[in-house]
Parts: sequence; structure tokens; C-alpha cells
Amino acid sequence: MIFASDTWSGVSDEVMAAIAREARRGGPAYGSDPLTRAVERRFCEIFERDVAVYLVGSGTAANTLALSTYARPGGMVLCHREAHILVDEAGASELHGNRCLGLDGIAGKVTPETIGAALSKFSPDHVHAGQAVAVSITQLTELGAAYSPAEIAAIAALAHEHGLALHMDGARFAGAVAGLGVSPAEVTWKAGVDVLSFGGTKNGCLAAEAVVFFDPAKGRDLPYARQRLGHGFSKAWFIAAQFDAYLREDLWLNNARLANGAARRMAAAIKMSRIARLALEPDGNEVFVILSKEANERLKGAGVVYGPWSSATFPIGERPRSGELLVRFVTSFQTRASDVDRLTSLLR
Repeated sequence: MIFASDTWSGVSDEVMAAIAREARRGGPAYGSDPLTRAVERRFCEIFERDVAVYLVGSGTAANTLALSTYARPGGMVLCHREAHILVDEAGASELHGNRCLGLDGIAGKVTPETIGAALSKFSPDHVHAGQAVAVSITQLTELGAAYSPAEIAAIAALAHEHGLALHMDGARFAGAVAGLGVSPAEVTWKAGVDVLSFGGTKNGCLAAEAVVFFDPAKGRDLPYARQRLGHGFSKAWFIAAQFDAYLREDLWLNNARLANGAARRMAAAIKMSRIARLALEPDGNEVFVILSKEANERLKGAGVVYGPWSSATFPIGERPRSGELLVRFVTSFQTRASDVDRLTSLLR
């Protein structure tokens, strides 16, 4: 029973079939092939406008390249203090001169209030503090919460008022769109997002991510930065092939619905347990649970794979008490109903 992470999941059959087809073909190198062009047009259709799309092989590369566009001397990117770009990417987003500044926030979210308080510390007359250049939000957040279009719009309004770009780390973007029941456009550019790291790897792809600029002119220098970062792949059509299958007939949303549905079933079982309780109501495929030590030992002994999590950003009333710990379960499009049922049985 594997609930460690959706990065542990496999690859959709449709995606593997697309890769296999392309293995028997060839084409122009470095993204100038017809399939890559077709995928770029498909992104424009999904987001209901002309966008600039740059394919890469990892989420770290997508975030790094997206934020590099807004780098300036002394540049500071405001994000949640548990954001992936701050704590899980070995400082990759700081390669191009920016630094990341972590902010507090419930459920992994930053707010106009926390951003405003941070911005008050930056002044053109105080060069030692640097200069804010962007706000980065994570969708879904590191604690499995989804930003609504209204929440994003409020953050975007404040960011743009101060001349900052708004970046969205969308490693689990599909889960957010499926869970919110909104269109990709409504939760991105219509709400004020400037650039999106669009994830595929956690939701059925092998290694496929994209940087999406909603103002194509802003991404004109991205190909040079991508090449320098080592993600200007000669056989780029293998990434395009994954997205071609992933975006076809809403596979990306259907996969996310499967993962979200498994998480909801798991959450319902936890609510009925006397040895575990939900720390947060899941918006997507991450379920944060407070377990008794007895329950933790029982689950581990039964071969359930999951991981501990810090409760530092949880409200005090929702943190583990003595003899308890906070853990994270993550479902995926491949999570079996039988595994969720078995976990339910162990928690009774």
C-alpha cells in the first residue's frame, strides 16, 4: 500500500504508447518538430488564448526557468515557507540571482496580508534588503489546499500593484483544476497569473513539465535560459509525445479526478476512525492525518508506506498532541480502491 507520494506512481498507458510510437520515428531536433508545435497549439486551446510554451523535463527546471525571467540584482521571490522552490529544490530557483523569502500561512497558502507585510520591508532606499520581483504560489499547495480564483486574483492585484510578477508552481495543477471544477483559464491568467509551471510528471507522465507564459513576449529569452540549464533536449519530441497523450481527451483531468476521488474516500474513512483524525480537509490528492503512535505502528507493520510531516504551519489547535504525530498520505491515478479499503480496515 503505497501512499508515499504521487512521484512514486507509474505512467499512463496512453503516455507510454505515445512514447513508443515516437521511438520508431524521428524528426527535427530541439523542439522544431511538428508534434511539439501541435502540443503548443493544444496549450493555447486549453488556456483559451495565445500562450508561449516551453517544454522541460522536470518541475525544478520549470520553476527555475519561470522565475529566472524576472531576475534582477537583489531580486527576492516571496513564497510560502514550505514552498517546493524554497525547501525541496536545492536552491535551484536562486541560480539566476533571485532569493526566495518564505512567508507563514495556513494550509500552505500565502495571502495579501502576509505578502503586504513582507513588502513593507523592501524600500528602494534600503539596498541591503534587496528588491521584491515576484510572488510564487503553489497549486495545489504543499499542504494539499487549492487556491480559488478569487484568492489568486487578490494576490495578483497586490503583486501587480507593486510591479511584481505572479508565478504559479503547478506541479499538481491538474488536481486543483479538477477539484475546484473551474477552467484552466479561470484559475490562471484570468485571475492574474503571469507564468505557470505546468506539471505532468506527478499525474501520469514519465518526465514532462512545461513553462507557460500568458504574455508570450515575456518568454522570448526562455529558450536561451533553457539551453543553458540543460533542458534544451535534442529529441524534444519525446516530451511533446507525453503531453500530446496527456492533454488528449482530458486524460490529465481524468487522472486527477481518480487521484482526488481516492483521497476523498480515504478522508471519509479517517473521519470515522478513533485512532486517527484529519488535520486538513483535502482539496486534492494529499491527505494530512494526525495518528496516534499506536496507529502509526499498526500501519507501518502492515506495510503501509507514507511519510511524516511538520506541523509547524498548522494552527495550534490542529497540531498533534502528546503521543500523536502528523503524517501525509498521497494518492495517485493508480491508487487502487482495494488499498484504500485495506487502509480503512486498519484504521478501524
